[in-house]
Amino acid sequence: MALSADAEACGGGGRDESGERAWLLQSPSVESGHQLESAKTKNTEVSSVGAIFIVVNAALGAGLLNFPAAFNMAGGVTAGMLLQMCMLIFIISGLVILGYCSQVSNEGTYQEVVRASCGKVSGILCDVAIAVYTFGTCIAFFIVIGDQLESLMAAVFKETVLDHWYLQRKFTICVTAVLIILPLSIPKEIGFQKYASAFSVVGTWYVTIVVIVKYFMLTKEMTPTDIPTSASSWTAVFNAMPTICFGFQCHVSSVPVYNSMRNKQMKQWGLVVTAGMITCLFVYTGTGVCGFLSFGSEVKQDVLMSYPSNDIAIAIARAFIVVCVVTSYPILHFCGRAVIEGLWLRFTREQVDLCVIRERRRRIIQTVVWFTATLALALFIPDIGKVISLIGGLAACFIFVFPGLCLIRAQLSESDNQSASWHALVVYGVVMVTIGAFVFALTTSNSIYQDVIS
Repeated sequence: MALSADAEACGGGGRDESGERAWLLQSPSVESGHQLESAKTKNTEVSSVGAIFIVVNAALGAGLLNFPAAFNMAGGVTAGMLLQMCMLIFIISGLVILGYCSQVSNEGTYQEVVRASCGKVSGILCDVAIAVYTFGTCIAFFIVIGDQLESLMAAVFKETVLDHWYLQRKFTICVTAVLIILPLSIPKEIGFQKYASAFSVVGTWYVTIVVIVKYFMLTKEMTPTDIPTSASSWTAVFNAMPTICFGFQCHVSSVPVYNSMRNKQMKQWGLVVTAGMITCLFVYTGTGVCGFLSFGSEVKQDVLMSYPSNDIAIAIARAFIVVCVVTSYPILHFCGRAVIEGLWLRFTREQVDLCVIRERRRRIIQTVVWFTATLALALFIPDIGKVISLIGGLAACFIFVFPGLCLIRAQLSESDNQSASWHALVVYGVVMVTIGAFVFALTTSNSIYQDVIS
């Protein structure tokens, strides 16, 4: 999952006065009302092919590394692929629902579509979910940085990284965070996100190609002996769902992508998201299947950590991932900061002039607190699997719960025409909400259980 497009998705404001103030303070044009209006009315239309690229770019990301482990949890290649295919139906339909509700409500961001379709309370819950999701993903990014840099250091210095304190995982995370990530996170504008998008695309495709090539280069002696062909229990299959949700989650970005399209017909939007998700399916399946078959039950949560540190091709893949994550963290932080800023302004209802005066101080405080908290948690939670499980549960809310609620409310508003299709869509919305709630409850309960037994 990548959130390179989510800065736009979360930076937009709502239609009410507090939403306007939130948009104003996140916009680079806070000095001029004329600039504000021109910025808001500016609309760069993209073609359907361009929209497909943006959707794919928004979905692909660091979640790619966890798919081999997801196939292992699901019980093998067959179970993993079937689970992906079943979930893909709901993933695509959720994207179509969001486009439809955006068209009906005339809103341009995910949270404002939820607010307009489902009410104020649902909108606030959506804001909180986005903030928590981006916060958790930032923690996962720090863990990825630590894992990959540790292996890179071992490859470069040809020695065990524990021999010297300046090569240890916690130190490299802190240095990278303080010297690079924090300075990139403080500014109000994040125009460099276009470069991060390019790196993300190149990096994820390179990782996929390397994992596939490495699998076909395996000799008989290197082939793993323990390759599960079935799950340990029927409930174990569902443990792979959070990883799949995290990988395919591009729904928060989808609303502004839909609104930026030249052709906004629902049929065209359906083709765009279908093509985009099928592309992601091929990438995730290639990585998941080949990574799983290369290591079997011994595959690690981060598949790159299963390879030897002195492998040059893998070292390049690690470098790509580090660059992607370092440049994506500020974008995710911007998204979370924009949502927190919007919530703050909605509840405080400060005057615009006073908000502008205090914006810089508030932004710096928010950034430092966010940065410190995510860094500290990443240092003491080295297992990325736990973090992915939790934020994967929240991703299920964005994929299933909120789109399902929007569909139900949209159909209830058309209660005068209660045809068979009307009832079918209401039932489908209920099914989506139920699946999302199940995944969220499963991941939360599993995390609590693992903490208790450990």
